[in-house]
Amino acid sequence: MTSPRTSRAEATRALILDAAERLFAERGVLAVSNRQIGEAAGQGNTAVVGYHFGAKEDLVRAVVRRHTSRIEGLRAEALAATEGSSEARDWVGCLVRPFTGYLDALGAPTWFARFHAQLTTEPAYREIVTQESLGSPALLATIEGLNRCLPDLPAEVRLERGDMTRLLMVHVCAERERALAEDAPTPRTTWDATATGLVDALVGLWLAPAAPARTEGDRA
Repeated sequence: MTSPRTSRAEATRALILDAAERLFAERGVLAVSNRQIGEAAGQGNTAVVGYHFGAKEDLVRAVVRRHTSRIEGLRAEALAATEGSSEARDWVGCLVRPFTGYLDALGAPTWFARFHAQLTTEPAYREIVTQESLGSPALLATIEGLNRCLPDLPAEVRLERGDMTRLLMVHVCAERERALAEDAPTPRTTWDATATGLVDALVGLWLAPAAPARTEGDRA
């Protein structure tokens, strides 16, 4: 049985995570102090964030894990439905739709896509997202499945397009999330339609032919 003290601590941690995610999304990770997070969480103790989470890196990781574990479950379901497919579109959908579907299920307003986008611009914190992704069996299996469907591309082109895929997913979702929070117009009316647009674009990206490598003589 959970004690009252444990319940209060868990409630306080949840308030801190809510406040941190919102402030990080709106202002950037480096611009927000633990004191500001504590105040936004309604906590009078200025040391409360450090007490519950330690360093800012640990707090950021806690916010990431709060969401990625649930996205992992959705991707595992999508992976089971996609297993055996030889269509790149199916595997790209397995990358995109668990993320957009999760954001949709949260209900507006959300901050996770903008928070995620903020992390991609900060090298110290981007590594946290990378580490968490590498620990996702469903994501790694999805990438392997996609690679089996792709044309024969040079290794550097695959790496480059992988980077493009991550950036498009994160920033398209972050821009839609921002627009919804501000009650501004969006190109697509639903998260599902947004996912369809992303899948269309990313399939085109992955299946586009790569230009032949240029030699030193060509560059002269």
